[in-house]
Amino acid sequence: MLSFNTLDDFDVKNKTVLLRVDFNLPLNKETLEILDDTRIKQALPTIRELMEKKAKTVVLAHQGRPGSWDFISLDKHAEVLSNLLGEPVFFVNDVYGEKAKEAIVSAEPGDVVMLDNVRKAPEEMEKKSAEEHAKSKMVRNLAPLADLFANDAFAAAHRKQCSLIGFTVVLPSCAGRLLEKELVTLGKLVSNPEKPSVFIFGGAKYSDVVKTIERSLRKKIADEVILTGLPANAFLKAKGFNLGEVNENTLKEEETPELMSQIKKLNEEFNDSIKLPVDFAVEKNGERVEIKPNDLPVDYPIYDIGSESIKLFTESIKKSKTIFISGPCGVFEKKEFMKGTKEVLTAIAEADGFSIVGGGHTVAAVDMLGLNNRISHISTGGGSLEKFMMGESLPVVEALKAAKK
Repeated sequence: MLSFNTLDDFDVKNKTVLLRVDFNLPLNKETLEILDDTRIKQALPTIRELMEKKAKTVVLAHQGRPGSWDFISLDKHAEVLSNLLGEPVFFVNDVYGEKAKEAIVSAEPGDVVMLDNVRKAPEEMEKKSAEEHAKSKMVRNLAPLADLFANDAFAAAHRKQCSLIGFTVVLPSCAGRLLEKELVTLGKLVSNPEKPSVFIFGGAKYSDVVKTIERSLRKKIADEVILTGLPANAFLKAKGFNLGEVNENTLKEEETPELMSQIKKLNEEFNDSIKLPVDFAVEKNGERVEIKPNDLPVDYPIYDIGSESIKLFTESIKKSKTIFISGPCGVFEKKEFMKGTKEVLTAIAEADGFSIVGGGHTVAAVDMLGLNNRISHISTGGGSLEKFMMGESLPVVEALKAAKK
């Protein structure tokens, strides 16, 4: 039983539904053209269902944040959505003023109206409770025109912003299909994964994953944790390896004595369950050169795992019934250092187990390799996924649980 409503709990025919999605997309810095429309595609099942059931759908979304170069209008997003749906989307360059209200009132059942970037509203970025946000101009202007609020923005579920939680106080509210799918799938992953289970962490950050690694092993959610990228470097350093100045400098941004002490304790307590690379690929004069731990310290940057590590890790993956990965194995953007990420992701795609991929760079690598259709679940979350995996509550989910029925 879910602790919040879904679209199954409401008859939306001829009703007006405020639908909060996450269409915060990567853009070209020069032209501001949309580079990847994955998040729009992932919201299509909810939008199509509302259209087919003859609801009037009002889409709320954000792009960038005030002051950032990618803080733009959503007119291009509406064009992309229209093309993907094969139906017109009525874009309004207004968030909750007269133009927005007029467009909502004049729309017909089955229509999709998309309002402009909600972060253009000054109250959107304020961190307040759902009750405080319910008093905002945005909620006071839009809620009287709607019958239902649906939240499909899992990627923003860790935020306490107005359009994400404010409407739940004054309107019947539910999760959209994407948010529902994410929470059900990830809920199974952290509560009852099929065994054996392996969790793989990589990428260019490591401080946030330490808590997830500890929780996964202590609660026996993961039988084995494989580390690549900066998480591997941090755990190797805590074991006493000298990685060389160039590699240890990349750890310093997040490094604290407390964090290194925590990593050292995890290495000692879960030594048999934490798998670290047994070789590495460094960039030497523009070339890929593989080295062993006894070649450390090294004056060249470690950009990937080596061939022996790939073999070791893919063998674990093939035996697993549940596989979770967040973070690439190396600097996959450089073709010489794509090998680890490519072979590990290919092994995951070919495995018999249930596979979950999370994190923007990992999803980008899956996309680049054309493996999308061979992964069981691709999560849209970044910060929200991390918080969920750490066992922290998500404000959007809490707001839905407490929502007006």
